[in-house]
Amino acid sequence: MRSLVITVSILLLSISSFAQQSTTWAKWQWLIGDWQGEGTGKPGAGTGTFSFKPDLNEKILVRKSHSEYPAAPGKPAISHDDLMIVYPDYSGAPSKAIYFDNEGHTINYTIAYIVDGIVLTSDLIPHVPTFRLTYSLLHDETINTKFEMSQDGTTFTTYVEGKSKRKK
Repeated sequence: MRSLVITVSILLLSISSFAQQSTTWAKWQWLIGDWQGEGTGKPGAGTGTFSFKPDLNEKILVRKSHSEYPAAPGKPAISHDDLMIVYPDYSGAPSKAIYFDNEGHTINYTIAYIVDGIVLTSDLIPHVPTFRLTYSLLHDETINTKFEMSQDGTTFTTYVEGKSKRKK
């Protein structure tokens, strides 16, 4: 009985200390909010909106995005919606993200921080393109977003890029 009490006590202490890790969104603060953007790329010129908002008592960060690409010669109009959840590792640092879209894609990202930016790079999977999503702060109310693809995980080609302004 005594060893059961000790085991349960250790388990409760470890769960308690893990649960108390606080997530810090300091490096994301400049991205939190609502954004309006315009860009160009393989789908053509388009417009869109996205937001980054804390959720679940600030334990995760949720990005929702909607973009529209008008019809062009030989191409139908495109409407794209996606959802991305940024989440912390065991230390509380936001280091991973998972992305879903209305085309059926799911992408797992690892997060890196650069001067005035955040870079999300997908996991290397054999025979699957690698993706890189970069947010760069241009000034307080404007950012650049670049989505790139790579067949080898090292040489990336821009698929879509655009500037966004914070919505008032």
